[in-house]
Amino acid sequence: MTGQALTSEQAAPGWRLKLGVAILMLSVFLPVVGLSVVAGLGLSTAMTTSLSGALLVSGEILGILAVAVMGKPGFAYIKSRFLGWLKRYGPPKTVGRGRYTFGLMMFGAPILFGLLSPYFSAQIPGFIEQPLPYAVTGDLMLVASLFVLGGDFWDKLRSLFIHDSHCVIPEKPDSGGPHGD
Repeated sequence: MTGQALTSEQAAPGWRLKLGVAILMLSVFLPVVGLSVVAGLGLSTAMTTSLSGALLVSGEILGILAVAVMGKPGFAYIKSRFLGWLKRYGPPKTVGRGRYTFGLMMFGAPILFGLLSPYFSAQIPGFIEQPLPYAVTGDLMLVASLFVLGGDFWDKLRSLFIHDSHCVIPEKPDSGGPHGD
């Protein structure tokens, strides 16, 4: 560690933590690489499906095994390191008006494109032949917009899924006109 004091929930990197991390990496690596290898073997559909299912289940089992090997302190250590990394590179809490407006355009453009593309697909160059690049670009733009919009937008987005949340809209400042216009 870099000069940080270990809490009771964190463990110093020992052999259990290192073994747990190796198993955890294997639990991610095995399905990803294994599925691409199985798809390229040219096996029957039933065999490909069976092997793919086995690889996915084995990845999940290895993930659980990794947490068991690391133990609660090891898992807390990994979680704190990962969350610390996310906080360092995550979106800022608040952003300026220009950045917010740009982020809203980035957020809305892929949604609007997705809604309108079935109706105007013949007018979009290459969309009918190759729709995947358009889909990937839209998805990446949508995810990037969440980082451009900042942490306050994440809270707004999260509040959509909380039943008891309430919207607070700031009032416009009085312009001094006779009717407050």
